Amino acid sequence: MLLYYLKYISSICIVLLLCNDNVYSQVNDNINSTKKNVSNDIPKSSNSAKPIAGDGISSFLKRHGFEPSEYKKEFLELNKGHFGKDNQLLLHYSYTLPPKVSQTIVEPLFGEANKTVEITSSALKGATYYLVSGHGGPDPGAMSKLNGKDLCEDEYAYDIVLRLARLLMQHGAKVHIIIQDEDDGIRDDEILAMDDHETCLGEAIPLDQNKRLQQRSDAINKLYASERKGYCRALFLHLDSRSKKESIDVFFYHFKKSKLGIRLAENIRSKFEDKYKQHQPNRGFSGTISERNLFVLKESYPPCVFIELGNIQNVKDRVRFLKSSNREALAKWITEALIDDYKNR
Repeated sequence: MLLYYLKYISSICIVLLLCNDNVYSQVNDNINSTKKNVSNDIPKSSNSAKPIAGDGISSFLKRHGFEPSEYKKEFLELNKGHFGKDNQLLLHYSYTLPPKVSQTIVEPLFGEANKTVEITSSALKGATYYLVSGHGGPDPGAMSKLNGKDLCEDEYAYDIVLRLARLLMQHGAKVHIIIQDEDDGIRDDEILAMDDHETCLGEAIPLDQNKRLQQRSDAINKLYASERKGYCRALFLHLDSRSKKESIDVFFYHFKKSKLGIRLAENIRSKFEDKYKQHQPNRGFSGTISERNLFVLKESYPPCVFIELGNIQNVKDRVRFLKSSNREALAKWITEALIDDYKNR
């Protein structure tokens, strides 16, 4: 009998132990489940970021490359329930950033390697530009020689215009490239080979100077007639030709009666001055702004600026446009100035 009771008690203990193991297992599962639920409550995304002190939603989005007017509503939806009073950002919280909508433009004039342009910003959305590189076709413009090879104004001005056009498009602008060469594209060579293939929107460029200038002003004005209600600006890019000893900074012309043209010139000049202070603080910048009664400034309807990029005869000035990196820098600086001008319109 005693042996029977001992076996009975042992069985009860084993059952109790098994029950306790099940209870522990259930509690542990509940704990793990709670942990998982808490973890899922926080958005998991590689595309997330925490704000810094002083950030509002707009500044936070801009800092991460998003235009608030386009992405703010989606940002609020994605992070609903994780804001303070009046949608204040919480410094400890990692906010999910909205996916960017990829938009591209294909412009064959930029060449095979650069023809696809991704719109990465809407900073210039609503702005329209008419870009004109100097001379072209039968007229190469100012010329010089380097190591026995010709340097031609129209080739370098055209390359910078293409770079400028591409950057403006990336920021959402509508761009008309008035002088075109289907063969060149954006080039990285120092010596840009001369040709006479340029056209004015597909039409042959006349040799006669007055007809040539009238042709490009007419082309701009025809386009402007249907776009004039918005923000429109025309830019003419040239290289100057002076004494070999004379080094000049980039300088600007405007039409005397155009207040908006004057402001545009001032904004671009100011940007160049700022950039030289940043990159060459002891250099200074002496680029001038002046009024000129130039045919294209007088006859083109949109507000205009005429930009002379340097003296093609001067060895020091040449560096400004012989190196492709410098041509790109010129285009970038002008782009930044145009963004400023558009924002403050």
